[in-house]
Amino acid sequence: MQSRPTMSPTHAAPPRQALPRHDPAMLGQDVVLLLLDQFTMMAFAAAIEPLRLANQVAGRTLFRWQLISENGTHARASNGCEFAVAGGLGDVPKDALILVCGGIDVQRATTPAILSWLRKRARHGNALGGLCTGAWTLARAGLLDGYRATIHWQNHNAVIEQFPEVDLTKSVFVMHGRRLTSAGGTAPLDLMLTLIAETQGADLAHSVADQLVYSAIRTNRDSQRLSIPARIGVRHPKLAQVITIMESHIEDPISPADLAEQVGMSTRQLERLFRRYLNRSPKRYYMELRLEHARNLLMQTDMSVINVALATGFTSPSHFSKCYRAHYSRTPYRERGAHGPREAEPEPEA
Repeated sequence: MQSRPTMSPTHAAPPRQALPRHDPAMLGQDVVLLLLDQFTMMAFAAAIEPLRLANQVAGRTLFRWQLISENGTHARASNGCEFAVAGGLGDVPKDALILVCGGIDVQRATTPAILSWLRKRARHGNALGGLCTGAWTLARAGLLDGYRATIHWQNHNAVIEQFPEVDLTKSVFVMHGRRLTSAGGTAPLDLMLTLIAETQGADLAHSVADQLVYSAIRTNRDSQRLSIPARIGVRHPKLAQVITIMESHIEDPISPADLAEQVGMSTRQLERLFRRYLNRSPKRYYMELRLEHARNLLMQTDMSVINVALATGFTSPSHFSKCYRAHYSRTPYRERGAHGPREAEPEPEA
């Protein structure tokens, strides 16, 4: 195990609002990080640095951590950096928290050996967590069935399609039973700070946050993404309401007339609203949302192209392929081939 105790801070953190309480049993002294191939550096650092700083601030070893990978020698991050690891898929302390750190192409990185090892560790009583797309690996192992969980927002719809047994949320992080999951980016930082607060006290967690120049620790009630007005750069309640409806009806698209009726507008008013603020028609904007969702499914799942088409509201595979190619300059079959096994493309309809 690796530990880095150092000196105490020279000043105390100012008092802040207490963090929400959770079961502290999941974070003991030992933490094992399983680094999948192409893991995300940001999520990895956001999980490790709070532990290091907790030791530094406390002036003693509160936490120890160990890096492992399937090959037992090294792991490569998605940015090309390589890390030496302490070992492979062997035994770990029974009370260790095991965090699976995922990244891009998580389906390829999730091998049968990794799935078998995680199931074994679950049987031995280890608490398990997924960082970034690491939650996909836990779900693939069947270890999130019946649990609340979260994953990076870009993978959210893919997990819903593939693992309906998982109670998936859009929270920054989720702790449920002996399972932890967090979205990518800086979300593991909030998760670890919350765990530190539960095991060592809120004062230490706030001091660690100060060291990280992190002024607001998010909770499991916070959402991953910016609000729709912040994302599109427009504060218009009706526009945000329509986009929210669109995003919740990808598989069963709603007509512009019905959208307008739901928000108390005429179809012409809706058309003018979208053209004024987004420089496109509601129909085009809706199509782009559906195609973006389709692209995520093609890249992140093994769903057939036909099933992806159905999941994004296209009843005709040929129409789906035509729209996809017009938007992304490649067919969905070529998109699938670029990110996994090539799927045979049907002959064009006469």
